[in-house]
Amino acid sequence: MPPSSPPRPPSRRFIVGDVHGHFQALSLLFDSIAPTSADAVYFIGDLIDRGPDSAEVVRFVRENKFHCLLGNHEQMMLDAVGGGQVSPQLLQSWLYTGGYPTLTSYNHHIPAEDIEWLQSLPLYLDLGDAWLVHAGVDPELPLEVQNEEQFCWIRERFHRTPRPYFPDKLIITGHTITFTFPTVEPGKLAAGAGWLDIDTGAYHPKSGWLTAVELNERRVYQVHTNSRKFRRLDLDAAVTFLDPLALAGKRSKRKGWFG
Repeated sequence: MPPSSPPRPPSRRFIVGDVHGHFQALSLLFDSIAPTSADAVYFIGDLIDRGPDSAEVVRFVRENKFHCLLGNHEQMMLDAVGGGQVSPQLLQSWLYTGGYPTLTSYNHHIPAEDIEWLQSLPLYLDLGDAWLVHAGVDPELPLEVQNEEQFCWIRERFHRTPRPYFPDKLIITGHTITFTFPTVEPGKLAAGAGWLDIDTGAYHPKSGWLTAVELNERRVYQVHTNSRKFRRLDLDAAVTFLDPLALAGKRSKRKGWFG
């Protein structure tokens, strides 16, 4: 019997930024990019909260068996309601930071299969040339001692590091809305030393763009959650490159920037 062939690499690799419950925009985005069975699709986390249709977003990603990472909003929901008993304090914290629309989208009953699926989500994925994580990494710590505190929540300490964490991999994140970095316009992606942030603020009124990046052809696909406008850009044209040393203490003070 001849040896089996190695698996064929995906034709396209789509990385989707923070959806935050905007199912209609996500549907339009997928209608436009039309991924096939030969393509790979990865979600960077924060499928839920803030937007109106979190239950539909989770169901869409889960039933299509797309790859997905755990985001800080999934972590907050699981902390509040995923342990078999509801924690009143953690529930209030989650609801205050965007959980009310999620609970409403589920008619106040989150099914066990969705909870179990969210609990199974990895904290990061290694694609070889790219390394996917929701928020980032602590640049001063080895990976094996880091956990959801770093991978789901970190911001400035990661963004302002002057050296790439990996010598041969680009870290792709969401979590921090890109226009909150100095000089980055709404809808633009942000890049620093070895990282690329693709959270363009789908839920935020100052932006409204939901982004997917295709790595193989270096393209950016975006749908606006309000106008439903679709656009396609070359990756290099869509990115604002930042000086890591200029980021310390200079993040935008605009309200509502948390991912």
